[in-house]
Amino acid sequence: MRIVCVGAGPAGLYFAISAKLRDAGHEITVFDRDPPAATYGWGVVYWDDLLDVLYRNDPESAREVSARSVLWQDQEVRVHGSCGEQTAYFGGYGYSMSRSALLDVLARRASQLGVDIQYGHHVAALSTLPEADLLVAADGAHSRIRGHHEAFGTRIDVGLNPYIWLGTDQAFRSFVFSFERTSAGWIWFHAYPSVAGISTCIVECSPQTWHGLGLDVLAPDQGVRLLEDIFKRALDGHRLLSRSRGAPAHWQRFAHVTNKTWYHGTTVLVGDAAHTTHFTLGSGTRLAIIDGIVLAHSLSEYLHVEDALREYDRHRRAELHPVQAAARTSMAWFEHLDQYIDRDAVAFAHAMSVRHGGQNPWHYQLHLATQIATVRTARRAFATGRRWYLARRRGEGKYNQSRQTTGP
Repeated sequence: MRIVCVGAGPAGLYFAISAKLRDAGHEITVFDRDPPAATYGWGVVYWDDLLDVLYRNDPESAREVSARSVLWQDQEVRVHGSCGEQTAYFGGYGYSMSRSALLDVLARRASQLGVDIQYGHHVAALSTLPEADLLVAADGAHSRIRGHHEAFGTRIDVGLNPYIWLGTDQAFRSFVFSFERTSAGWIWFHAYPSVAGISTCIVECSPQTWHGLGLDVLAPDQGVRLLEDIFKRALDGHRLLSRSRGAPAHWQRFAHVTNKTWYHGTTVLVGDAAHTTHFTLGSGTRLAIIDGIVLAHSLSEYLHVEDALREYDRHRRAELHPVQAAARTSMAWFEHLDQYIDRDAVAFAHAMSVRHGGQNPWHYQLHLATQIATVRTARRAFATGRRWYLARRRGEGKYNQSRQTTGP
């Protein structure tokens, strides 16, 4: 089959890998408008469930992803308000890696399997693409390919809160939420380690705070310097980094993308072109990769392309419906932060942890216990054993202790 894929992000590249693994005879070309290694943003976060999927589908690239990831343990919620600084804690752990490192791993693996990746290729019109049996639109939330067909029934709802995706040379070891009260209102960041010495730092606030602080009119570098001053305690004097690919990061509002169908004729959507989930859910990369696997599997199971696309659409849209609903709930919770943040840090952190609903009755008692240092130590020890077991089960071999970090 001749396949053209537009977009060399995680969805497009991992689809190409998965399709080639199932049928090496596919002729797959991936076009991307950017040069190699160019990417917006800093780090991506994921959990053991994604590693399980990667090892089942392609152990070779999974080992590379695992080796280039860092581990974070525990989550801190720091609230700096009129009563001074308060900190609450969650348990748990996760992994993260720089987005550029992830794309490097996937691009090299795809090329090794015979995928033709053409960078610096801007697709201005469908007529400029070579003839193919299948066109895969993996070109993001504002997909140009998707825009050529009204049949997708695309809807884009824009969130209220402005946010900016930055980096910092503060090497966080935990997943940190830091909330600061300013004269214009509350502003906060979500931060986690991405690579040695660098962390991702996503800053968010209400529109009122954004305008009140002048972030809507300040030049990019001036805005970053203001944020450094606001978060100087949380950053411990470290810098915020804006230029991940030469151009400075810019403020934006989250685009929540849904589609009534994910395929039309022989054109199919994957990743953010098909769906988006708010960054507070931390699932975008995992969902994009699974899109690629499911699409490749459907193509290998059905003789006719249309039958394969119909099954992919039915299966994945059904799976994504509750995930996107949870993401919308999470986004709305942060958009109405003022309703919750007047509580003490422990109660506020609990409200944050149950914002999706469906928690067990004993959840609050466990949350209270986690505020005790000895309990956190015990939970981390249990998590270490669990990581060792899961790594062995998926065939990682000897668990790499050097990836571990120590939470507070």
